[in-house]
Amino acid sequence: MSRINADKQLEQWIDKYQNLIYSICFQLTKDYFDAQDLTQETFLSAYKSLAYFDGKNERAWLCKIASRKCLDYLKHSGRKQIPTDGQFLISCSPAQPPPENEVMDNALRQELYNCCMKLREPYRQIALDHFYHEMDAGEMAEKRGMNLKTIQTQIYRAKAMLRKLYRKEDLLHG
Repeated sequence: MSRINADKQLEQWIDKYQNLIYSICFQLTKDYFDAQDLTQETFLSAYKSLAYFDGKNERAWLCKIASRKCLDYLKHSGRKQIPTDGQFLISCSPAQPPPENEVMDNALRQELYNCCMKLREPYRQIALDHFYHEMDAGEMAEKRGMNLKTIQTQIYRAKAMLRKLYRKEDLLHG
């Protein structure tokens, strides 16, 4: 994809998903300014990784990036790496992400998996399917033959439990 097309794609995503991404970031950080910064970082990361995007379900892809950015931020809240003054767009090519991104993603996924495994059933499997395997509530309800609202409630509860576990882990390791 040419740089001009990539720039247009980024603008479209910002116009369409900015409020959604901000609300995800705010829900996770509970801080207005951090949520703004992480929203910007989410879109910049998406721009940088555009060459790896398969073109399917851009909303879910952007939400996943936002969630990972926030989880990383919460894990390392003393260390912010948010680009300034457009330096990111100038210095980074969307064709090749830095190798440390993959290492960080793998570490976060492993930590997420470990936290999911600490939950009791049915929340363990709900958390694994939704947060780790990235299934949506509709898919999960169909797979289990359960009511969608029941699955959504279990996801909500599993998310609260995971949030507590992440905070507890941060206190133990931070």
